[in-house]
Amino acid sequence: MKNIILIKLLPLCLWSFSLLGHANDEASNTNEKDIAVAANKVSKPSETKGESAYFDRLSTQKKAEFDPYIMTPHKMTYLLPLSVSNNMNRQAYDGIGQWGEDIQSIEAKFQFSFKIPLTRTAIFTEGDSLEFGFTLQSWWQLYNQELSRPFRETNYQPELFYTAPLTWQPLGGQTNMVVGFEHQSNGRTQMLSRSWNRLYYIFTFAKDNYALSLRPWWKIPEGNKETTPTESGNDNIDITDYMGHFDLTVLYKWDSLEFSFVGRRNFKEQKGGFEVGMTFPLSGKLKGYLQFTNGYGESLIDYNHAQKTFGIGIALTEIL
Repeated sequence: MKNIILIKLLPLCLWSFSLLGHANDEASNTNEKDIAVAANKVSKPSETKGESAYFDRLSTQKKAEFDPYIMTPHKMTYLLPLSVSNNMNRQAYDGIGQWGEDIQSIEAKFQFSFKIPLTRTAIFTEGDSLEFGFTLQSWWQLYNQELSRPFRETNYQPELFYTAPLTWQPLGGQTNMVVGFEHQSNGRTQMLSRSWNRLYYIFTFAKDNYALSLRPWWKIPEGNKETTPTESGNDNIDITDYMGHFDLTVLYKWDSLEFSFVGRRNFKEQKGGFEVGMTFPLSGKLKGYLQFTNGYGESLIDYNHAQKTFGIGIALTEIL
């Protein structure tokens, strides 16, 4: 089954590379003009494309990514001082002192994400780049004085990816592709350890104030470990049963409001989950943020635990 999924990913990657523009044959010195040209290529793969809020944002980021005083956002960065679960995963902490009994369903949650370009000039085509990204998510029992306000779960997600604009313009929109490797772990040991590695491909279509991204992935098999929660020698060998083999992201911006949807599904097991978010203006660059999740995989420790969560807070960065 895993080999079949990997085989299905290969045609997508090959098809995308066939849509790449031709790379420049002559090397050029890196300067502000080169960076501006590359940024313009991200936003304008051809003169016939339709305008897109998503790619305009990528273009703006491209122009500033080598500024030493600016950290380029990758995914959203937000803080939810209030996050409520209707079914806190207490079983995961059985045997860890009083954690299973005393964990509260009200906590704080935050996410911090950035990316760093590893190349300054075109690799295959103008506007492409090799980049490193890092995302940290944490769930903090901020209001739990009984347990001394511990961080219940933290997920670390480094990734290495290649991104490039595509020449295909269906419906007058813009497209691009991303191919990458991602590691995700909660940094815990023994019974609380959760981690996986995956290769992924992202195809994004954007036009006007909306964007759609499809991201299939292939979970890289792990070697056996001495201390794991299961007899198989893996932290979570069945993670794709609950997290699926792909996710679909839909973004839409209406006036000063931005809406997002991310859904995952394993159709064979009939399991999955989704996240819905909305940002709204507060003051200056500060945005309010509402988030609702439903299903499996709200965090790595909860990959096989279903729940509904609702959070409210602020967003420091958006996607559109």
